[in-house]
Amino acid sequence: MVDGADRTPTTGAGPEAVALIETVAGRCRTCYQCVRECPAKAIRIIDGQAEVLPERCIGCGNCVRECTQHAKVPVSAVSQVEEMLRTAGRVAAILAPSFPAEFTEVDHHTLVGMLRQLGFALVSEVGFGADLVAREYRRLLDRYDGCKYIATSCPAITFYVEQYHPELVPALAPIVSPMMAEARVVKALHGQDLPVVFVGPCLAKRREAASRNLDGEVDLAITFAELRELFARAGIGPEGVAPSQFDPPHAGMGAIFPVSRGLLQAADIEEDLVSSEVISAGGRQDFVEAIDEFDGGDMEARLLEVLCCNGCIMGAGMTTQEPLYSRRRSVGRYVRTRTGEVSRRAWRADMARFADLDLSRRFEAQDQRLRMPSREELRAILARMGKHRPEDELNCGACGYDSCVEHAIAVHTGLAESEMCLPYTIEQLHSTVSELHTSHEELASAQEALMQSEKLASMGQLAAGIAHEINNPLGVVLMYAHLLLEDAPDGAESREDLATIVGEADRCKRIVAGLLDFARQNEVVRAPVDVADLVQRTMANLPPPDGIGVEVRREAVETTAELDRDQFVQLLTNLVTNAYTAMADGDQLTVTVADGDEAIVLEVEDTGTGIATEHLERVFDPFFTTKQIGKGTGLGLAVTYGIVKMHRGDIHCRSNADASAGPTGTTFTVTLPRTGEA
Repeated sequence: MVDGADRTPTTGAGPEAVALIETVAGRCRTCYQCVRECPAKAIRIIDGQAEVLPERCIGCGNCVRECTQHAKVPVSAVSQVEEMLRTAGRVAAILAPSFPAEFTEVDHHTLVGMLRQLGFALVSEVGFGADLVAREYRRLLDRYDGCKYIATSCPAITFYVEQYHPELVPALAPIVSPMMAEARVVKALHGQDLPVVFVGPCLAKRREAASRNLDGEVDLAITFAELRELFARAGIGPEGVAPSQFDPPHAGMGAIFPVSRGLLQAADIEEDLVSSEVISAGGRQDFVEAIDEFDGGDMEARLLEVLCCNGCIMGAGMTTQEPLYSRRRSVGRYVRTRTGEVSRRAWRADMARFADLDLSRRFEAQDQRLRMPSREELRAILARMGKHRPEDELNCGACGYDSCVEHAIAVHTGLAESEMCLPYTIEQLHSTVSELHTSHEELASAQEALMQSEKLASMGQLAAGIAHEINNPLGVVLMYAHLLLEDAPDGAESREDLATIVGEADRCKRIVAGLLDFARQNEVVRAPVDVADLVQRTMANLPPPDGIGVEVRREAVETTAELDRDQFVQLLTNLVTNAYTAMADGDQLTVTVADGDEAIVLEVEDTGTGIATEHLERVFDPFFTTKQIGKGTGLGLAVTYGIVKMHRGDIHCRSNADASAGPTGTTFTVTLPRTGEA
């Protein structure tokens, strides 16, 4: 019997840290489904891997059921059972009443025979313990003392209350579960030293069996899945097994216990929807809400009968893939069969025999509620997740927590990582992709500049050698050509030929001078220069051809920069000269000085013929020119490119030579840092 007078909870040192579930390394795919489905939030994420914390776990098994990657598996006790059967002599197996929903391929006589062949000396059904427990709940309600109770048949529920609603521990009905009731019956009949193994659908039963408040009355609890493994390892199947009956006492309506509201039916307690004195609930979401309402005082029920699953037939220790109502049908069919087999008179006698059996137990508060961070700590954690304003808190649940604040609290207590926030992670990914794109573009630009520099360096070495060898003999040819031209009388036939020689020799001299300028590795001698003023002065010395307009614009507020004055003049001269040669009567040249990011920007834009698209990539190559033969050396832009790079700047060209695509013309944009350190 149960003494319900003492409702004072025992305060323990902490929950029994019984490891029920382990993570298979490498299978966890950071979907956070287990976090989302865990009502106790007993999952800790470390480096993207989900780990079940034994001290927080209530054994509901939701993580095992919901993990599609099978990364969460129950801790096996198969070897412990095998050792117990080998060394302990007589061992009793007590079978949960949900077994008909699991072992649909055999009848209960064959299943009992298989258990006996496995080595169990006694096999009894927990359904009788459920009968005793149901009677105690009937008595508890009949002697109503004004107290409200939460049924304690489901160990996952009692652990949840003890750990996450410790203030409700006094409301836990002081009645053992059917498993513990059956264990006390078996020990009362066969001796207190008889080892007892519970076999059922529930992971939480193992922790219940190890509870310090129950004195090891059940030595070990295993699941139906583990029983199947034991059969397989022992080579035991239904073929050739001698059918056997359960050891008495036999179950009555307690066999319906594993079905939702089975306790109420077994105890002949009506869930009156009008009076609401008894309320039943089950399942991950409903049981949490029911207990929250009970805790808030919004529930008038005298008894809250609540299960963690939708009936024990849906426990995580089941292997069957049958849907809920097929499982219920299997249990119902078994109960009908047993009703015809079991003597009602014998059952009443057994119930009377154990009328005074102590079915009481105590519970203890084992507070595992998360410590709330301060407002400043919470704000800092939310900021790390990109939640700077209330509207940033999407509460999408992708992290496994119902709200961003709950996620932040979990981060504060070490259960979660800020990277679990999917919207923030996606935003960071977009930012990273953008940065990588920018970096890729910069790398491509740097690679192009490096290739161009290597090309210029190679050509510079070649040009220097050629210019050095050609310069002296060319000077001699040029000198004698001029002497012969001066000595030739006017009208002489040779005078025109000598003039041609002098002209071509002069052109060769200019080419050699260009080669020497290109090959010369001058150092940049920086000094503060007013770029706008220097552009004005240089343009004054570069008068345009007839019919071409010139405009100099100053769009920069501050036009001072540290540059090499002479090299900048050469750079501008090369660009303007090239522009003049590409323009005709009526075209316009615009030279603009503008501000950049810690830089000065020079833009030379013409409305000339433009550069063909296929030539744009080669405009800075040495000796490449689109001018007519004899009109250019192809070194001007190569020298300009070298000057820009020696100033650690950039030069870009955009051009259109197709009149059908829009106005033709070319624009060179030069960006030079204002200081040498930039």
